[in-house]
Amino acid sequence: MTYQYCPMCAAQLIERADVGEGGKVRLACPDGHWTHWDNPLPVLAALVEVEGRILLARNAAWPEKMFALITGFMERGETPEQGVARELKEETNLDATEISLIGVYEFIRKNELIIAYHVKAAGDIRLSEELVDYRLIAPEKLRPWHAGTGHAMADWMRARGLPVEYLDWPAS
Repeated sequence: MTYQYCPMCAAQLIERADVGEGGKVRLACPDGHWTHWDNPLPVLAALVEVEGRILLARNAAWPEKMFALITGFMERGETPEQGVARELKEETNLDATEISLIGVYEFIRKNELIIAYHVKAAGDIRLSEELVDYRLIAPEKLRPWHAGTGHAMADWMRARGLPVEYLDWPAS
């Protein structure tokens, strides 16, 4: 989202260097009412294990052969663990039975910070409207991509002694 006007007084925003921030340039109200910090958003990612296989899903907006982890944004008032369980339920109808942190990863291109979890899950898979297809893959056949959640997948595989062979993610 691109901001142009102060949400407090409607003045046109200006670029201003923050003295206390080492000169970092930010959009700000010229009268000091508001500053656009543009901090990264926390995104939750679930490497979902169902009966020993890993669930990868395809978003409706993605090319036909592109599958990835279940992801979503945290909501106010929930822990990351609660959020990843909620996203899993909303997007796949699965219930989280065990949740363990894989790691935290930068995704600078989208200004996001990914908090990735290994989630063991149970139930009947029913995809939300957001997702159009899924695959259940043996862990040793996973091929992570060189960005974002792919690094979490690779770390999870390495922790289990599985060989990691990266896949080239299609250009968007």
